Amino acid sequence: MDHSPAITAPDWGPFGRPLFDDPSARALSRVGVVDVGSNSVRMVVFDGAARSPAYFYNEKVMCALGAGLSETGRLNPKGRERALAALNRFQHLAQGLDMPPLHVVATAAVRDAEDGPDFCAEVLKETGLHIQVIDGKEEARLSAQGVLLGWPGAYGLICDIGGSSMELAEIHDGTVGKRVTSSLGPLKLRDIKGGRRGLKNHIKEVMEGLYQQMGPQPDRLFLVGGSWRAIARIDMVRRGYPLKVLHEYRMTVTDVRETIKFIEQSDLDKLRNRAGVSSSRMALVPYAMDVLTRLVRTFKPKDIAISSYGIREGLLYEQMPQKLRNRDPLIESCYWAENKDARLPGFGKQLFDFVMPLYKSAPKAQVRLIKAACLLHDVSWRAHPDYRAEVCFDNATRANLGGLKHSERVFLGLALQHRYRNKRAGNRFEPLYELLTDKEQKQAEVLGKAMRLGAMLWMQKDTKMGKLHWYPKKRRLEMILPKSTVPLYSEVAQARFDSLANALDAEHEVIIKG
Repeated sequence: MDHSPAITAPDWGPFGRPLFDDPSARALSRVGVVDVGSNSVRMVVFDGAARSPAYFYNEKVMCALGAGLSETGRLNPKGRERALAALNRFQHLAQGLDMPPLHVVATAAVRDAEDGPDFCAEVLKETGLHIQVIDGKEEARLSAQGVLLGWPGAYGLICDIGGSSMELAEIHDGTVGKRVTSSLGPLKLRDIKGGRRGLKNHIKEVMEGLYQQMGPQPDRLFLVGGSWRAIARIDMVRRGYPLKVLHEYRMTVTDVRETIKFIEQSDLDKLRNRAGVSSSRMALVPYAMDVLTRLVRTFKPKDIAISSYGIREGLLYEQMPQKLRNRDPLIESCYWAENKDARLPGFGKQLFDFVMPLYKSAPKAQVRLIKAACLLHDVSWRAHPDYRAEVCFDNATRANLGGLKHSERVFLGLALQHRYRNKRAGNRFEPLYELLTDKEQKQAEVLGKAMRLGAMLWMQKDTKMGKLHWYPKKRRLEMILPKSTVPLYSEVAQARFDSLANALDAEHEVIIKG
């Protein structure tokens, strides 16, 4: 139930304005969302590519609004004070950024507390912010849509855990299916009587009821929520995983079992410091751990993925017309970056056409990575030449890019690194190369060196720059150059062509035509 008065035009949705009034637009006007959860209050300001919004600003305050709710029926008084102060700060920040009004949503704690309406009224009076209180099934739907924002073709089961509730939703064919909500949030589980045995029995009983409603869910399990991300961080520590990016981090059911044993056998204070988990979050991890154990045992997913996208992103996805939803978030974010930062916006497409003869039989998944690399090949030109390759790798592997597996991030980063540097050995990124096979590393090297060559031959957008002919069986590489481009084929360009041919282990020749 929404405790606030209706304030928006019905066809514009909760933001009071059309966010995507032009489906062909590539950029998003700055928009802010605040999520008032049972454990934290977070403001995110989105900007950047329309199909792949980036975090322009992101701040979280741990308030524990839902602490003690099971016993008192009311919001935690200290948490309420902290939440009000956080919302007041967020409102002032938004006004300072000259943004449209923030959209604020509240979940389990505010909707369940008897003083929830009073809290919403106090927030409105003190800050001018209207809070939309959403029910559990709506929370599940929005979280699932957040996952779809990052993975357009995703299928499987979404599990969003907050402080006071846990929601499940199924997704398939770009749509949200069945949805359920439960009380399996860590803040509520702390109040369950009967010790560890009583807690586990309670979780088992509730989970079996959820299974009866949702049915078998044997596909991928997407985990949304801070407690899941904390467990993923600990899993990274246990495995010595080299890339500290949570979004799209993958675990198996066996990984979950091993990490739970690892947590049980560890000093939690030392472990949280190693994993970079706050003390307030770490206090909830043992309860979330018991829920995750029962979740995977009950639903038996084929694998597990961590999603950093949830309700906030789901609210944006809700506003997108289908034409915009259908676009690839990775490619859209790369188009946006090229248009904003490249020296010659639009040249990325020409470069893509130039390198593609080397990848005639490449699968679709690899072609999109090649396209992304070509669009991004020049966006880091402002970096110092000695660090340009490093900046490229960092941007690709750690940037807020949707629709990328971790191995694909490293492939993209390695290709862009080779765009500026011939060799890849002897730098701090070497541990990350382990996420790629030797063959994939070689493919990334070839792509980087092809882009490095192509960048020497540009003149202007939409002008013929030459063409590569690749004969893999003969191991022969030809480059056809129009006479008009011959002045561009310098000694440096020759050296780059030699380097590309060497990476392909090929004979090579330049042919002048026209």
